[in-house]
Amino acid sequence: MTTPEAMDAARVDGRSPEPARRPLIRQPRRGISWEEVLTTIGAFVLAFFVGAVLMIVSDTEVRSKYSYFFSRPSDALIASWEKVSSAYGALIKGALGGYEAITETTAQAAPLICAGLGVGLAFRAGLFNIGAQGQAIMGAMLAAWVGFGLHLPPGIHLLVAILAGIVGGGIWGGIVGWLKAKTGAHEVIVTIMMNYIAAGLLAFVLTTTAFQRPGRTDPISPVVDWNATMPRLEGGRLHLGFILALAAAVAVWWLLDRSTTGFAIRAVGASPHAAATAGMSVARTTMITMVLAGALAGLAGVQAALAPSVSGTPVPLSAGLVGSIGFDAITVALLGRSKPFGIVLAGLLFGGLHAGGLAMQSVAQTPLTLTTVLQALIVLFVAAPALVTTVIPFVKARKVRPVGPAAGGALT
Repeated sequence: MTTPEAMDAARVDGRSPEPARRPLIRQPRRGISWEEVLTTIGAFVLAFFVGAVLMIVSDTEVRSKYSYFFSRPSDALIASWEKVSSAYGALIKGALGGYEAITETTAQAAPLICAGLGVGLAFRAGLFNIGAQGQAIMGAMLAAWVGFGLHLPPGIHLLVAILAGIVGGGIWGGIVGWLKAKTGAHEVIVTIMMNYIAAGLLAFVLTTTAFQRPGRTDPISPVVDWNATMPRLEGGRLHLGFILALAAAVAVWWLLDRSTTGFAIRAVGASPHAAATAGMSVARTTMITMVLAGALAGLAGVQAALAPSVSGTPVPLSAGLVGSIGFDAITVALLGRSKPFGIVLAGLLFGGLHAGGLAMQSVAQTPLTLTTVLQALIVLFVAAPALVTTVIPFVKARKVRPVGPAAGGALT
């Protein structure tokens, strides 16, 4: 432990004082308890139960059978069962029913995992990164431009396009981190504004000659060169992007749990004042965190721009290419409790809901928007364990843990 006398001597000599050898912040590791597992399962059960009720209420034919429920209850019950079972059966089949369905789930999950990691990493530092959408847009824009604007040899072309998207997202996130660290600007406001700027910038560049497809007047870019698209396996949509998403999750886990920078991120998230007292630079950690978070969200945009479509052909850059990946990533990070492994599972879950929602719409004539409702219900119940234990009493109540940055900045 550095003594006050040694610190004073260091200041006189112009040297920075040696930080304390024993960290002032300790974050005990805790495993997942069975109570948490049961509560999470209960949250899923409640979400799908509410979803079933919505299906029954919204279906005119099924609802009409309840008009004579007391005279012939079997008609209403059978119709309700057929409606719910066919819808959820189609959902499961569309997400997991065979090789093509599983690879579609992985394709949908890959950008959600990357962007979710960006949001979750910022959460661990006590930062609300609401700007994953803008960071993903910048990543997609730069990756697509390299994809159709440059003509490089195979392999190198894809690598340069991926790096361009990661750098674009990292710069967009780094601007937020710099403003937060140097001026004290609130990251929520700044990231929201940066989302608007990124969307407006994309809309503008699509009207320029550098991005607009020759011979077209609508805002759409040329098709990305085949050399710059992510390779995929035949017969499905399992492509390199999913492997990159898993590699990014492993890298974030190593960063947070095995590196000095990760310890600083967790320490600043737990208590910025205590971290500063321990000799850590809160401003530097904030900027590093936002650069890394933006790079991860930029990788999600790269996947939107360079991943092959259902038909296997590249997708041109357009205003709606990124969709709502950045906003969905917030839900993924919250559901995964900002842990890399949890984010991967949450991303796969939401990817399966996206993939199965199309089958549910075509097979069971259930609105596609119901999958969005299911996602919201799952997050609602997972984020409110006290509500789950109240509705399902046999699930033992556990201590409520926050799913976002706490008052002190920590995400537990």
